[in-house]
Amino acid sequence: MDQKKDSLAAGASTRREFIKKATTAAAVVSSYNAFKTPVYGQAQAPSVGVTGANNRLVVGFIGVGGQGMAHVRSMKEHATENNIAQVAVCDVSTHRMEEAKKYIESEDKEKAKGQPTKDVQMFEDHRKLLDRKDIDAVVVSTVDHWHTKCSVDAMNQGKHVYIEKPMTRYLGEAFEIYDTVKKTGKVLQVGSQGCSDMKWHKAAEWIKEGKIGPVVMCQGSYMRNDPQGEWNYDIQAWATPQDMDWKHWLGPVHKKVEFNADHYFRWRKYYPYCSGLLGDLFPHKLHPYMLATGNPEFPLRVAAVGTRKVLTDKKAKDKKKTEYVRDVPEIVQLIAEFPSGMVMHITSSTVNQTGTQELIRGHKGNIYMGGNRVELKPEEKFAEGDEAVDADQADGFAGEHIYLHEANWFDAIRTGKTPNASIDLAAKVQTVISLAEMSDRLGMMCHFDEKTRKVHVYDTNNKKKEVKPISYGTLELS
Repeated sequence: MDQKKDSLAAGASTRREFIKKATTAAAVVSSYNAFKTPVYGQAQAPSVGVTGANNRLVVGFIGVGGQGMAHVRSMKEHATENNIAQVAVCDVSTHRMEEAKKYIESEDKEKAKGQPTKDVQMFEDHRKLLDRKDIDAVVVSTVDHWHTKCSVDAMNQGKHVYIEKPMTRYLGEAFEIYDTVKKTGKVLQVGSQGCSDMKWHKAAEWIKEGKIGPVVMCQGSYMRNDPQGEWNYDIQAWATPQDMDWKHWLGPVHKKVEFNADHYFRWRKYYPYCSGLLGDLFPHKLHPYMLATGNPEFPLRVAAVGTRKVLTDKKAKDKKKTEYVRDVPEIVQLIAEFPSGMVMHITSSTVNQTGTQELIRGHKGNIYMGGNRVELKPEEKFAEGDEAVDADQADGFAGEHIYLHEANWFDAIRTGKTPNASIDLAAKVQTVISLAEMSDRLGMMCHFDEKTRKVHVYDTNNKKKEVKPISYGTLELS
């Protein structure tokens, strides 16, 4: 596809007409380029040292487990169109590094797509990878408690960063990343690929145009139901203390344990490494919904309730059998209030897969989110009269694809545009996630002051009291 001609054609059409024609993933990429900037319009200064459009970007990978390899495969498949070279991998596991190196260097024409694939370098320490001056950008797909260290080090070394969701493990780290992005001007994209599904941008367009009036509520869910217990991935025989630096893998966690393959493969079940559903599934909803408001905000207050009563781990059978019961809840419900007055309600579960209606509620109308389309319907009292809301719909969206989100990141690096899941959005999302974890684990309603970045609660006498955000060592399971 000639993307230059595509962009020119898109510019000659109306935005709605172009979206309706976007029936393929490539058309959606072009639609983003035609829009020039994301609809929600987050404020971010252009990247320092913007790379020219024709320059090849050199990419390294920090963490090449399941999600890391998903990026290795996706970026190799689209290496030519993205004009990138994959040159280095880093992981605590020798086995995983060797597998990633072998895959990138393979001569399979369907995988190589023309990119140079020889001499991929392996590093056990991410800092050694970052010492390579030729690397422009890195993909960070480590366990959550390594996200901040790796991304901050990378930006300070002049690298752009694609960091998997959740952006951080704890709230304080979110602002460490935020401040580093602002200081260095590097482009950071958080791996919530729903943000590059253009239907959310269409919703933001309608909202910014006032078509549904003030946004009063968002609701959504991400539901699963695995009888064997979510995240009980198979234990691989190659995972041994001889294969990896286990002490390094544990990093800053407070509750350190001896080598444990269950913790290594199934780390999302355990609080020292992850916040469970809040860190894994919630970002898939929080990022797009907050983007779709047209003006993402820090929360005023957040409350969450989690339960763990089904105990799927005890019921696991056969090859997925595990003697380790998870720390994190099997069901979480979150509610957050924002300065504009909008209330957000998100639910997630690993023991029931029936979801709720995906919906953005406004005073005058509602936007229904589903599949590859969005639909605007007026509220009954605003269906006619002077303040009547016109029904509308748009479809043909490509959906959530990792390669589209990666392409958006590369485009932002080259142009200085704001990526779809930028630091300004991600810091707000992470604040909601972190406050929700505090609320559930500490049993309180968490209030937040974005100017001071402080968390507080109110006692029975309505007296304000500051509460330190949880971090490594705050709780036993941390």
